[in-house]
Order: sequence, then structure tokens, then C-alpha cells
Amino acid sequence: MKTPEALQALIDDGVIDEVLRPLKSGKEAAVYVVRSGDDVRCAKVYKDMAQRSFKQRTQYQEGRKVRGSRQARAVGKASKYGRKQEETAWKNTEVDALYQLRDAGVLVPEPYGYFHGVLVMELVTDAGGFSALRLGEVELSADEARDYHRILVRQVVLMLCCGLIHGDLSAYNVLVGENGPVVIDFPQVVSAAGNNAARQMLLRDVNNLTASLGRWAPDLLETWYGEELWALFEAGALQPDSELTGMFVQDESTIDLDSVRHAINDAREEALIREQGRQAKAEAEAEG
Repeated sequence: MKTPEALQALIDDGVIDEVLRPLKSGKEAAVYVVRSGDDVRCAKVYKDMAQRSFKQRTQYQEGRKVRGSRQARAVGKASKYGRKQEETAWKNTEVDALYQLRDAGVLVPEPYGYFHGVLVMELVTDAGGFSALRLGEVELSADEARDYHRILVRQVVLMLCCGLIHGDLSAYNVLVGENGPVVIDFPQVVSAAGNNAARQMLLRDVNNLTASLGRWAPDLLETWYGEELWALFEAGALQPDSELTGMFVQDESTIDLDSVRHAINDAREEALIREQGRQAKAEAEAEG
């Protein structure tokens, strides 16, 4: 394969030695498997703004800080320099989050550095040493689904204790590694205290996980971990080891319970549609 220009710069600088193969291409970036000495890692090459399809970026950027007063003024004026600074800040967000979350014990890939706009990090593998599948691509028993749900809700807790919310968490942003689930893809991470939509995003993240894993363990669909987490966070009582029950007494005078349940069902349907699309694509590739 032809070496992408962004990765050639890393080869020239001795950061990596070889590009082995493409791993995946998403709405924000393209990821490649690379070799660095005797280690196999992955390199995430972020796409330019014009190439990206990720929507509602403004909502995710609320509460983020741009480094330097000059940069902040330029971003506010939406000048060419400001857009460039905004783009740089957008790419730096995932790098900063990975280091912060890794230090806090969150199950994320280990970052090895950020070079020329490329994030080099751990390649998450399964027990056989192959690139790990996404959680939405594996079949689980009911007990496995409950165990994964417990682990992933704890990762949401740890993130929230860092003041961060993933913002786009689903079974397709979780890899099934040799030692369990690993959360990936953080360019849209939001500030829990600085974003007006923080609660909505937290509930959506947890509901997405619950809906996907609830396919294998339907009892999970009767839990309210997102609401419980946010209530503890708002009260300043959330700790990394806080015991959770999944139960939450809604204030029916201010919350439309039907709307909440509809949101969970919508997330479940979205997960099912994604799975059907994946299966259709796999069948088409097999026939081809």
C-alpha cells in the first residue's frame, strides 16, 4: 500500500518504521496498523475539517478552552487563523483526554505520543493477537453482557470523576480486548461542568450501552444508571468507587418518564439498525 503522507513524516522522523495496513476509516479519522521497532501499534490520522462528516461540532465544543488569548479571540471571530486554531484544538482534545483518562485508570488505549497531527497509541488485540472487534460485533451470553455493562458503567463513572463525558459512547466505540472492554474515540469528549448538554450526553452514552447489551440481558433495560450517576455528580457525591444500584426514583413532577423510556428505546433501535447494517455489509462482502 502507498504510505499516507501524514505517516511518511513519522517514518522520516523515526517515530514509526513501517505502515502495515489500514485498520479502519471513520467520520473523524483513518486508523492504520504500524510497526515501531518490535512493537505493533496503531496510528490515528485525523481528517481535515472539509473531509469530515461529524455533525453538531458546536454542541460538543461548548466548554472547551482554546490555549492562549490570541487563539481564543481568533476562534471567536471565526477568522482563517481562528478556524485553524479551532481545528488544532479539536485534534488535541482526544490526545489530552487519553492521557488524563489513562492516568485515572480508565480502560482506554495507551497513548505513545502525538506527532505531526497523528496520534500513535496501543493497538488493542484479542486473545489471539488479532485486532480487537468492536463490542457491537460480538455475541454475548447474558452473564457476559451484564459483566460488560458493569465494567463500562464504571468507566463512565471514572470519566465523570475526571469531569469528562465521552459524548458518543456506544457498542461501536468499545473494543473487546484480551482482558475485557476498552473505550476508544474521544475527539467529541465534553466537559461535564462546562457544557449545557452534558446531562443529555451522559444519559445518551449510558442508554446506548444499556440498549446494546440489553439485547443479551433484557433485565438491564430496567436500570437507571445514567440518571443515578448524574444525580450523584450534581450533588458532589460521585466517587470513583461509588456503589451504584441502577435504581433511581424519578421526580415525576419535572420529568416525563415516557420520554425517557422512548429515548432508551430509540437507542436500542439505533443499535439494532447498526447491527443489521453491519451484517448486510458482511454478507455482501462474502458474496463478492
